[in-house]
Amino acid sequence: MKSWFRVLQKNKTARYGIPMLVLVIGGSFGLREFAQIRYDVQKIRKKLDPALEARIDAQKQPVILEEEYEKLQKLNIEDWTNVRGPRPWEDSRQYQEQQRAQQGKGL
Repeated sequence: MKSWFRVLQKNKTARYGIPMLVLVIGGSFGLREFAQIRYDVQKIRKKLDPALEARIDAQKQPVILEEEYEKLQKLNIEDWTNVRGPRPWEDSRQYQEQQRAQQGKGL
């Protein structure tokens, strides 16, 4: 028994190769389990409130194209202004106040 154990200790394949294979194969199974946990959590988070889901689902609440066309006809698409949003380095509140002030002067 001891002689067999000494042979395995001296054999480089048994000493380095087998632990490496165990780590590689075991690691792939471990990563698969952790990835599955991540996907399960994403499925749970994506579940919607039933009331909201009924509003979103197109089959439960079909959109009639004629109604949407009538809504678009009511909009005035000829008279519009392009309003620039704040840059990342600008304060959005201050910029919005400036825009409101300019719109108030223009009217």
